Amino acid sequence: MAQPIEIDEALVAALIEEQFPDWSDQAVRAVPRQGWDNRTFRVGERLSARLPSAESYVAAVEKESRALAFLDGRLPIEAVGQPGCGYPHQWSVRRWLTGDTVEESADLDRVQLANDLSAALRALRSLPTHAGLAAGWHSFYRGCHPSAYGDQVQVAVEQLSGVVDPVACRRVWLAATTSAWASGPVWFHGDVAVGNLLTTDGSLSALIDFGTCGVGDPA
Repeated sequence: MAQPIEIDEALVAALIEEQFPDWSDQAVRAVPRQGWDNRTFRVGERLSARLPSAESYVAAVEKESRALAFLDGRLPIEAVGQPGCGYPHQWSVRRWLTGDTVEESADLDRVQLANDLSAALRALRSLPTHAGLAAGWHSFYRGCHPSAYGDQVQVAVEQLSGVVDPVACRRVWLAATTSAWASGPVWFHGDVAVGNLLTTDGSLSALIDFGTCGVGDPA
C-alpha cells in the first residue's frame, strides 16, 4: 500500500522552484485552516498554491482551471503545476483573495449575504453551459439525479437502524428519487458551504473552490 504523501511547505517550495522559478523568491506558508480536498499555501502575498490531498480530487484541477477561465476572465488560474519532487498529481497556483469566511466573519449581515449569494448563483446559472462538464464522477455526482446516491443511502439507512426510522427515511428517499429537475442543465458550484464564501466588510466578496462544479441540476 502506497504511503500517504506529506504535503508541506518544503514540498510546495520545491515544486515552485522547479516549475515556476520566477516565483521561487516568494515565501511559502500554510494557511491556518485547511480544506478536505486540497492543501492550500500562501505563495508570497499575491498567490496561493493548492495541492489535491488524494488522487480522487485530481480531476478537479484542470476542470476548475477551464471553468474559472470561462466564468471570470479577471480571476484566472495563474498556472497549473505538474507532478514533481515526489508529488504525483497536478496542482494549481491561483491569485490569493483576501476576506473572511462566513463562519469567521464578525460583522456579517446575513440578509445581505443571502441577497448577494442568491444573485451570484442566479448569474452562474444564467451563463452558457458549453464550457462546463456534465455532472458525474468528477463532481462526486453533485448535479446528477438524486438516484446516483442510491447505494450510499441504502447502506446508511441499514447502518443507522435503531437510530433513525428506516421506513420514514425510505419514504423521503422515494419522494426525492421520483422528482426531477424539469429545466435544462445549468452551471452549479457544487459546494456552496460557509468555508467557500468570503466576506469583506460583512458582505459577500467571493465564491471560491470550483473543484466540484459542473453542468446539471442546480439543487
